[in-house]
Amino acid sequence: MRPARMAFNADQWLPKIVLAPSIAASLVFVYGFIGLTAWISFTNSRLLPRYAFAGLGRYKELFANDVWWTSAANLGWFGIPFIAICMGVGLLLAILLDQKIRVEGALRAIYLYPMALSAIVTGTAWQWILNPGSGLDKVMHDLGFASFAFNWLGDPDRAIFCVVMAAAWQSTGFAAALFLAGLRGVDAEVFKAAQVDGATLPTIYRKIVIPSMRPVFFSVLLILAHITIKTFDLVVALTAGGPGTSSSLPAIFMYTFSFNRGQLGVGAAASMMMLVTIVAVLVPLMYLESRSARLAR
Repeated sequence: MRPARMAFNADQWLPKIVLAPSIAASLVFVYGFIGLTAWISFTNSRLLPRYAFAGLGRYKELFANDVWWTSAANLGWFGIPFIAICMGVGLLLAILLDQKIRVEGALRAIYLYPMALSAIVTGTAWQWILNPGSGLDKVMHDLGFASFAFNWLGDPDRAIFCVVMAAAWQSTGFAAALFLAGLRGVDAEVFKAAQVDGATLPTIYRKIVIPSMRPVFFSVLLILAHITIKTFDLVVALTAGGPGTSSSLPAIFMYTFSFNRGQLGVGAAASMMMLVTIVAVLVPLMYLESRSARLAR
């Protein structure tokens, strides 16, 4: 009896003991530093943190800064097309791979390869590709198309879309992999039953399979929204936020004001606004998903 009781206690407490260091580290290094950043945003901190409360002054400075509003607007110009491209093209790639074609393994590796690269490498590679002197322009000119011009990197109105192209190239394969996992989870009998009823393959996907993948769409949207808001190193390598501030994003603004301009309090306030943006995206999505799950029961 005693050994059995000891074994029961071990089974009960061992998982908690194993997880305790990870939970403690998360509380300190994630939530603890979020709390510290929030406090610094209410102080007069500049190059070094000051912990004396100073009210909402840093937030007033933030909201009065035109570069912040440019960065916030760029977040929309970047995030909406980025998420739309990744989800649209990723779903099409997943449906293609779901046909069990011969080269599925090779194609899947090709689609996923960009995700294995760091954002710095991706940004540098696309900077070479889009550079008018050595990239796509030069290749087209060497092929005889002398009038071809693609100078979006130097155009303040289009530079942000260069970031969209690079980010979508890197993340679309990941979205495709998640969609493919969802498609492979659909019962094959669904296809057979629909085909017996005379439904074509596009109709089956459009009216039966894709609507049943709502949780997968939710997960992909959640991940891509998170990538959108925290995008930093890709912009640094590709455009450095330029020309001027035309491709600056909130993460770039936060880093610049915190470490380059010695306005740590303003940078902390920008960080908290990014956190608020993430929460504003996540909470409605999670509510809608949980509500749909409850209604489906």
